[in-house]
Amino acid sequence: MHKDIKQVLFSEEEIYKRVVELGEQITRDYAGQELVVVSLLKGAVYFTAELTKHIDLPVRLDFLISSSYGNTTTSAGSINVTKDIDENIAGKHVLLVDDIIDTGLTLEKITNLLETRKPLSIKTAVLLDKGSRRVNEMDADYVGFEIPDEFVVGYGLDFAGDYRNLPIIGILRPSVFAKK
Repeated sequence: MHKDIKQVLFSEEEIYKRVVELGEQITRDYAGQELVVVSLLKGAVYFTAELTKHIDLPVRLDFLISSSYGNTTTSAGSINVTKDIDENIAGKHVLLVDDIIDTGLTLEKITNLLETRKPLSIKTAVLLDKGSRRVNEMDADYVGFEIPDEFVVGYGLDFAGDYRNLPIIGILRPSVFAKK
């Protein structure tokens, strides 16, 4: 375990197993159809890469960059889009993939943005759901794990740009973010 991790919530094996299950469910739900996967960078890159390997359908992949945390441990409440998608999603099924939903503001804003492009449908997939922090009615269609109100890192999730490459999801020691 990394020295800055207080507790491992999900091991590499647990994450892999759940992502495979989600990929199989998405394959069943979109059977016989094409899917455009829009991944929110940077946090969802690990989840998206593994998830799309287990979706047995024609998949197009695009990326959008938005942020709401900066170098803090709580969402700022405002969403900044710095890179939009390139794919024309009009008349297509879209799966919006993010690492975590907590306040729900990011998924809500990005879903609303994508809806203006007239897709056939939009569903959302998140690796983690921190429902206790939700400030709106937004829920993800596909959820890997529900988590407590703790600041987590690993498997793409970061704190101030660090810890993304950890193969686990763990709770960051408060002493680490107290220094920033």
